Amino acid sequence: MGALFRSEQMALCQLFIQPEAAYLSVSELGETGTVQFRDLNGDVNYFQRKFVNEVRRCDEMERKLRYIEAEVRKDGVPIADNLTQLPRAPNPRMIIDLEAHLEETENDILELSQNAVNLKSNYLELTELRHVLEKTQVFFTEKNQDSYLLLYQQEEANDSITRTLINEEPQNPSASSRGRLEFVAGVISRERIPAFERMLWRISRGNVFLRQAELDKPLEDPATGNQIFKTVFVAFFQGEQLKSRIRKVCSGFHASLYPCPHSHADREDMVKGVRTRLEDLNLVLNQTQDHRQRVLHNVAKELPNWTIMVRKMKAIYHTMNLFNVDVTKKCLIGECWVPVADLTIVRDCLTEGSRLCGSTIPSFLNVIYTNEDPPTFNRTNKFTRGFQNLIDAYGVASYREANPALYTIITFPFLFSVMFGDCGHGLILSLFAVYMIALEKKFMAQKSASEIWNIFFAGRYIILLMGLFSIYTGIIYNDVFSKSFNIFGSSWHISYEDAMGKDDMIELNPATSNYAQVPYPLGMDPVWVLAENKIIFLNSYKMKLSIIFGVVHMIFGVFMSIPNIMHFKRYSSLFLEFLPQLLFLVLLFFYLVVLMFVKWVLYNPAATDHRYSPSCAPSVLITFINMILQGHATVPLGCSEFMFPGQSILQKVCVILALLCVPVMLLGKPLLFLFQKKRREERILSNGTPSQDIELQTEGLQNNATISQATDAHETETFGEVMIHQVIHTIEYVLSTISHTASYLRLWALSLAHGQLSEVLWKMVLSEGLGATENNYVKSVILFLTFAVWATFTVAILVMMEGLSAFLHTLRLHWVEFMSKFYDGQGYPFQPFCFKTILDAEESED
Repeated sequence: MGALFRSEQMALCQLFIQPEAAYLSVSELGETGTVQFRDLNGDVNYFQRKFVNEVRRCDEMERKLRYIEAEVRKDGVPIADNLTQLPRAPNPRMIIDLEAHLEETENDILELSQNAVNLKSNYLELTELRHVLEKTQVFFTEKNQDSYLLLYQQEEANDSITRTLINEEPQNPSASSRGRLEFVAGVISRERIPAFERMLWRISRGNVFLRQAELDKPLEDPATGNQIFKTVFVAFFQGEQLKSRIRKVCSGFHASLYPCPHSHADREDMVKGVRTRLEDLNLVLNQTQDHRQRVLHNVAKELPNWTIMVRKMKAIYHTMNLFNVDVTKKCLIGECWVPVADLTIVRDCLTEGSRLCGSTIPSFLNVIYTNEDPPTFNRTNKFTRGFQNLIDAYGVASYREANPALYTIITFPFLFSVMFGDCGHGLILSLFAVYMIALEKKFMAQKSASEIWNIFFAGRYIILLMGLFSIYTGIIYNDVFSKSFNIFGSSWHISYEDAMGKDDMIELNPATSNYAQVPYPLGMDPVWVLAENKIIFLNSYKMKLSIIFGVVHMIFGVFMSIPNIMHFKRYSSLFLEFLPQLLFLVLLFFYLVVLMFVKWVLYNPAATDHRYSPSCAPSVLITFINMILQGHATVPLGCSEFMFPGQSILQKVCVILALLCVPVMLLGKPLLFLFQKKRREERILSNGTPSQDIELQTEGLQNNATISQATDAHETETFGEVMIHQVIHTIEYVLSTISHTASYLRLWALSLAHGQLSEVLWKMVLSEGLGATENNYVKSVILFLTFAVWATFTVAILVMMEGLSAFLHTLRLHWVEFMSKFYDGQGYPFQPFCFKTILDAEESED
């Protein structure tokens, strides 16, 4: 937990690496993920950097891998996604072999694909030719051919009469000759038949007889593999000129034309020959496909390793492009942020890189000091990572700033449980979280693409704690699916006379009921579930609890500013900000909390003094308002406006001291700024020249490594900027203490709403809505069936919707009400060069 208290200390380092050892050294650093490199070539075009050619080679290898993977997936060959151990980046000697191997594999697959396309094209042509010969057999009988000739002659005669009437010469003199019909046979896509038929009719003026037959089964496109429905057609005509036109139309409609003999015997012989060739070609196709499958299966085994190795290579060269080359061009210089605790690991990586390449000149690391703000790095594990992500979603902590994630581990699930407190609903959350935790290795290996599931899985430990805390608060509220457990027996004793005439609802009043004055051992007395004044009691109880928890939470937030003040050595803020803020909050709102406890302790129905009876108990809210406005409340005869002697004087003192804290917060820092500025001017004058003071300040900066850029910026501020900042900060704090205290009332509102909604759902579905009574066996069977409906509504509405609502309200209480008291959140995250992070990001993009 020490690493979670504040971000780790970072160091800016210079790496001096020999060019021959740079690749392997960066590879070792990428495996450990301990450094964040800086770009030293920001003013250089990316295409002019030193290792851009190597990056292009990696891009080309990635292109080949994408093609190979597409071919593997197209054939349905499984690819092993879950590797037991990720391969390391190949050394420079292996890169050439890997590149040659990928090129050879790509060429082999290209050749296999091209051969398969050619064979499938031949197979498709033979198949279409077979269908043409078989489907059009009926079109070539002697009877049908004579009918076509007779119809064609009639059409020619009609066309001749029409041309004579309009004095038009025949376009095709040879067409008028009598004789044998010619024809063209082929195959065309089924959806093109209507347009094809119209076009033939137009070019021939109706002198083409088109006969067609649809194929029952679709044919496979050799190039794309898509299934295409086609139709066999035969076009009968006369004349060579019309034949030329028909062929052009067929070419325009991408129809495949095939030779078809005139005689029946020739067609039968051709069909037999085509069938024999199809059988031989089908055998060759099967053998080719088997060979392709063997090749792709062998490739699929190595494909994940090749992909990871190429991606690592590309990441290494991208990182090396961030390096600078010294003037002698014999050394690469890089700058990076490194956690101080990992400096030894970085040095070991540099040593290992030099050893692997056989370099006799060692690479070394040099720590340099800078005023630049380092990145923020909070080392987390699988349990704390979810809570840290909640804080980082609001804003990354400034460097070495106190981290709220450590305290959020407890406060977040606790405040959630105050709103969600129910043993049954908390148990459902806990079981769901235990399920995810028990199978977390399986789910992490599957890498689901569902964004909602990934969010739930990433917060599995948050859900577990929220469920466990909800079980605890459910025990305190004595609430299990809107019902109570009577474990220790009730402390209330209701007489028969009080219960007469009541419909299962009685009013619990300590002044009139027989109350044993013995508190229930743990949580709420179960008899309250039957009380008529249950809502009134729970309203007061939960509203006061929400104010108590809210004020304590905010005071804790103010105290959290002390670690920041002490670490950054802003000791003036301890007296000019922390103490006035704390006193303002304690003197007003913590005093309100004290009044609640005083009222609970002093006022009792069994009190002998009438002034301390419940009828004389003053309202805490009215008392607080009169304290601020210096007013007075009207009280019944014999009662006192105040709870204890001296309360009036104490309240006036608290208000006066709280008001005095405001000018301290408002003017403290601006006046201190003027005083320090005057002292600096006097010191400069006493030293003689300002240049000496500047030199002394420079030496101090070099000797002190903890001085940040924020301190320098503060020194350059003017009095007006400091004053404006302090005015805004003071007004915001004073007003926010009121609004934030009221904001914690959401704990009461959501808790009451959750309990009432659970009770209404129970009554509407399982009790009053069903009308089940004792010894009613028929409705008990129906009750068994309606339990599923109640369980579904409980999980969907009370657990998921109400749980999400309570989660969001708890998140707001931490981000606004708690963290605004001490958290700056102006940092930027530490993003190390890590192969695992790069590979996960690329897989999510894919």
